[in-house]
Amino acid sequence: MRPDGLWHPRLLHLLAAAGHTDLIVVADPGLPVPPGVETVDLVWRRGEPPLAPLVEAIRAELVVEHLFVADEAPETFFPEAERIPHEQLKHLTRQARVIVRTGEATPYANVVLRAGVPF
Repeated sequence: MRPDGLWHPRLLHLLAAAGHTDLIVVADPGLPVPPGVETVDLVWRRGEPPLAPLVEAIRAELVVEHLFVADEAPETFFPEAERIPHEQLKHLTRQARVIVRTGEATPYANVVLRAGVPF
């Protein structure tokens, strides 16, 4: 058993298998999942788990070179992220390696992480 970090076996497998430029989406439960894109559904009730701590846990496991959030998301929502129109963000989900659903109940609470390399 791991002493810390993420413990979800499938999510860990997907993160370990991610290559440079692969997209990992962390989303609220309402984001549509395109056909053929794997989903790891962590939501177990409204608000649980929250999005931000999960994104930080993923960032501790994966080299992330870029973040995208919707223009419509709150201004305080990952201020380092590139802001794009929500429709464009939904278009990116078609290319995602995985969409991880959270219980986050904030409108437009979706983050696209682009995998980087450690060198």
